[in-house]
Amino acid sequence: MFDPQIETMPQAKLKALQGERLARLVRYVHDRVPFYREALAGAGVDPASVTSVADITRLPITRKRDLHENYPMGLFAVKPHELARVHASSGTTGKPTVVGYTRNDLALFAEVNARCLAAAGGKAGMVFHNAYGYGLFTGGLGLHGGGERLGMCVVPVSGGMTDRQVTLIMDLKPEMIACTPSYAQTLAEEFARRGIAPEEIPLRYGILGAEPWTEAIMQDVQQGLGIQATNIYGLSEVIGPGVANEAVGEGEGSYVWEDHFYPEILDPETGDPLPDGQDGVLVITTLTKEALPLLRFWTGDITSLTREVGPSGRTHARIGMIRGRTDDMLIVRGVNVYPTQIEAVLQHVPEASAHYQLVVRRERKLDDIELRLELDQATFARLGVTPDEGGALNPEDPVERLAREVQHKVRDTVGIGVKVTLLAPGAAPRSAGGKLRRIVDERKL
Repeated sequence: MFDPQIETMPQAKLKALQGERLARLVRYVHDRVPFYREALAGAGVDPASVTSVADITRLPITRKRDLHENYPMGLFAVKPHELARVHASSGTTGKPTVVGYTRNDLALFAEVNARCLAAAGGKAGMVFHNAYGYGLFTGGLGLHGGGERLGMCVVPVSGGMTDRQVTLIMDLKPEMIACTPSYAQTLAEEFARRGIAPEEIPLRYGILGAEPWTEAIMQDVQQGLGIQATNIYGLSEVIGPGVANEAVGEGEGSYVWEDHFYPEILDPETGDPLPDGQDGVLVITTLTKEALPLLRFWTGDITSLTREVGPSGRTHARIGMIRGRTDDMLIVRGVNVYPTQIEAVLQHVPEASAHYQLVVRRERKLDDIELRLELDQATFARLGVTPDEGGALNPEDPVERLAREVQHKVRDTVGIGVKVTLLAPGAAPRSAGGKLRRIVDERKL
């Protein structure tokens, strides 16, 4: 552990600390952020009445649109000259979400990432290959600071340029890597293409995140790179990476560093609190941030929460793997569909690789989903078929039978019919270092 005293703090003492920090936070945002002064008044909350975490359900919820409507720094609690750094999220449309850090915030950023790296197997003196993107994206610099805080030797490779990544891994012999799960798969494929076996790769640990992934993808990465992989969770608005991380060898959820980030699980429709163990939207309150403090930020991520003490003795709450996002959710013919639901089905298709893409189209007034699914190398060789120029296989026996089997599994599990197009190995999109776009929505909605 990076900080055993904090990470194993008795839950009653942790709850008292959270109450003190929440009370201070509410007074802080009331005094410094006009948006929150109005929101608290609208909710009928007197800042002086907030004295414990039990009061948190009385506080207003903050959504991403609130940051957009107050672009660029309308929700900041400090003046621009008090900032030490500014980052911005990479949105696909419109202006980015701008986030800021004071010097104290940057120290916090490094601390929580050091906790994550330690939980993932990192130790002082290790060489750490950081393949998250540097720049406005918070991933690269966030984990960089955490690695240095832990006492690691950080190699700031950033994303992309796979040939260079492989060369540096083999030459510098890092024991830990950080990147997206999809890019870890890309690296594993490149090592295999070069004839480098997993046991020859010097990596031992992987700290992976920034996109939803499943147990099947984790197993694929671990086998392909010969590592133990853990999930890191974070988002720019809350701080960046470092909000939560799994402990290596546990695989029972990611510890949320609750002395800084208070988690709740709310009903996606009503916003009411849900009991531990039930899936809902993760909502986070930043208890100690100075530049951009947030009350009950609606992350949009679907997960569950447990407050049982973990096998490592850590007492902080744990979140499960992200099962989807409310804003990434597809509504197709009245059915809610998450990409992770499809991934759960594919775990039970031994002929499939871990690479796929969902394409959604609207023909006249009907929506259709095409699942473009890549076969593994052994199955492709056994079938002995020839793909077209785009890598798709002709729908002939035995390909047709396999496609029908996948269709039935998806319908039985998700409740919706999909068209299945089987692809040759290597034909599905790959990550070039950043987040992989698994959904292509071609509808004109």
